[in-house]
Amino acid sequence: MITVVGSLVMDISIRVPRLVQPGGIVHGNNLQVSCGGRGANQAYAVARIGGVPALIGIVGEDLFGNAMVTALTAAGVDTQAVLRRRGAASGCFVVATDLQGQSEIVVANGINGALSAADVVQYAAMIASSQAVLTQLETTFEAVEAALRIGREAGALTVLNAAPTFRFRGALLPLSDYVVVNEKEAGEIAGGVVKSIESAMRAATTMKVMGARNVLVTLGETGVWVDGDAWRGHIPSYAVPVVDTLGAGDTFTGALTVRLCEGFELRAAAEYAVAASAISVTRLGAQPSIPTRREVDTFLAAHKA
Repeated sequence: MITVVGSLVMDISIRVPRLVQPGGIVHGNNLQVSCGGRGANQAYAVARIGGVPALIGIVGEDLFGNAMVTALTAAGVDTQAVLRRRGAASGCFVVATDLQGQSEIVVANGINGALSAADVVQYAAMIASSQAVLTQLETTFEAVEAALRIGREAGALTVLNAAPTFRFRGALLPLSDYVVVNEKEAGEIAGGVVKSIESAMRAATTMKVMGARNVLVTLGETGVWVDGDAWRGHIPSYAVPVVDTLGAGDTFTGALTVRLCEGFELRAAAEYAVAASAISVTRLGAQPSIPTRREVDTFLAAHKA
């Protein structure tokens, strides 16, 4: 089992010809309402790729909260540790995506910001019995730290997707066996600007000095830079038509964690995760874009032919 500790958010997505400028108006179309949030997305990805996920999180007792829990349960995610809070609003993101697949997101994090260390600790036995604990930063630092610490003490793999970085604290890195960040996040954590393989390499080295064991810097269409204990190098991505990048990072992190738990070496696990995320950007939405294990296997077979 892989225990994910993180956010649940309802995504309201709109396609627009261009991202709106301050004071401007853009007419959009293709309105889509779908379940999201980094925690929920990664748990969903774990299930789609063939893992057994459980999610620790929090929602309000409202329409969005009920819908998100129902959808995750139907997808095969154990939601018994998703807490409900009366009188509180579930998280909601409004996402505008342009014709190049780039997104602008308005965040109403809602009750996700109230998930506490105590909420996580009550499910310590669940985390301790897991192969891995997977966390992000859309809840609270205290909840994330508690999850990683419990996982580390129990001998589980600890995976941190350090996003968004405004909630990041360096104390999380020594608790993390694997750290996944994109270019922007890598630059904010390590200092500097990351726009190339070379700058990603420098940022990953800095994060390892800060305490991380293995660092993966995702670089969009360029692929991913991996700085691991056993292997260090660049894994290229695939040339695919980009429709929407929302959820690609969550797809990558979920797929990576599943493959690591299945015993694959870091390089092989990351190669599989790159393929999964490449498929996801060809589709609109977060959870609706996440491929199944069969789809990833078929994609890889076609590209190795």
